[in-house]
Amino acid sequence: MAFRFVHTADIHLDSPLKSLAMRDADLAALVQTATRQTFRNIINLCLEEHVDALLIAGDLYDGDQTSMKTAAFLGAELRRLTDAGIHVCLIRGNHDAKSGITKRLSLPDLVQTYSTRTAEVLDLPEKRVAIHGTSFPDRHVPESLLPRFAKPLPDRFNIGMLHTSPDGAEGHDVYAPAATAELAAHGFDYWALGHIHKRQVYRDHPAIVMPGIPQGRHVNEAGPKSVTLAQVDDGGTLTLDERFLSVAEFAQTPVDLSGIEEWGEAQDAINVALDAASAAKKSNHLITRLLISGATPLAWRLRRDAELLEEQARQLAADTWIESLEIDCTAPITRMDTASGAIPELATLMQEIALKPEFQREARLALDDLLKALPLAARDAFGADETKMAAIATTLGEAGAQDVLARLAAPPSVED
Repeated sequence: MAFRFVHTADIHLDSPLKSLAMRDADLAALVQTATRQTFRNIINLCLEEHVDALLIAGDLYDGDQTSMKTAAFLGAELRRLTDAGIHVCLIRGNHDAKSGITKRLSLPDLVQTYSTRTAEVLDLPEKRVAIHGTSFPDRHVPESLLPRFAKPLPDRFNIGMLHTSPDGAEGHDVYAPAATAELAAHGFDYWALGHIHKRQVYRDHPAIVMPGIPQGRHVNEAGPKSVTLAQVDDGGTLTLDERFLSVAEFAQTPVDLSGIEEWGEAQDAINVALDAASAAKKSNHLITRLLISGATPLAWRLRRDAELLEEQARQLAADTWIESLEIDCTAPITRMDTASGAIPELATLMQEIALKPEFQREARLALDDLLKALPLAARDAFGADETKMAAIATTLGEAGAQDVLARLAAPPSVED
């Protein structure tokens, strides 16, 4: 019965670059091609491990893509598996439902694309394995798709493939929701899930696995990304192995400059943080956003010369890409308290003004003027709705206040 398979999902092949901070052309090119190279790595893993099947639990690509190049690449890579006798089981999720690529994609034999109307089953009697699955008919599926699935086949290791929001999946759009308790009660031995981009094993018996996205696409998909290599032995015992195949790994690297008074010391702290982040990465490339914080006399200069600091950080990062740099430093409280009694009073006054509806309205109007000057595609970076935009306006106001206070508290030598 021994049966080996790779479980992945949410590949989003050739999806467009999302980060507005990718000003470096080489870095942008790396990220743009990373999903392809990671998919090729998945195919290579299947061949090297001599698996019996590759399970792709939805969102292989994005629905608004129509590129013939994407379709041709997919067809060629999948054919490498089917030529080796490896089954490919594919369900469609919210992103690849009704995709234009599907119409252009010539799928080889041994590729099972599951129905959008009902749950189907691929029965492999020689392996005593049954792989059940169903696809999204449309991008938005608010109801559970679990009732579509038949009961487990007898004398089989039953695998269910489902693109879903398990237990509501807080922080994610809810699609085809299913409670993990209901999945467990259905009787399958393994649930191959997709949709949530962070890996999670919800249960061991039966196994309910969300493999996560195999390749991050922006800094909000930070951390190591992987696929799941599973093996069922002759006795039906399941073992899972997490394999890291991403080409590039995103990270957010904190750098605490509390108490640091010299520019060179700040550079040293950044270098130490970059070395630690690089040592922890599981991909060939690390792309990180530096998060600079702490109470330091350098606060004003760091804000004023942020571009210089970022360029110096790029030079220090021998094997790491700097995606961007965020500065959230403040002047030391002791300096603000002793330099002038007016500074703490000004800080309190600014905090009070920032809460007034009149100020918030003016801040929002200023942000509206900025948005009008941006391309349409870039405007969502400042909030996709009124609530998020108001929150960003507040954050920018607070940052401006910190700039003023840090400048007033800075010693004369900081300007030199």
